[in-house]
Amino acid sequence: MTTYKELQAQIEQLRKQAEELRQAEIADVITEIKAKMNEYGITGADLGLMGKKRFVKPSPAMTPEVGVEAEAAAPAQPAGSEM
Repeated sequence: MTTYKELQAQIEQLRKQAEELRQAEIADVITEIKAKMNEYGITGADLGLMGKKRFVKPSPAMTPEVGVEAEAAAPAQPAGSEM
């Protein structure tokens, strides 16, 4: 029978594999997009991409699980502040 600890290790390994595959697929998609933009003479301005900050949505594999990790990532409040 598989233990909880072994399953957690497998989950972590699968998360890493998923992120590696995601990054490889993103690289391929970017290459395809650049080729199409070059082929059709499309610029970033044509797509409304100029002058805006780039926002990358994190993958679910990189999102911390709820619990201790999420609490540790929460910003600390200054001493004496009340909310």
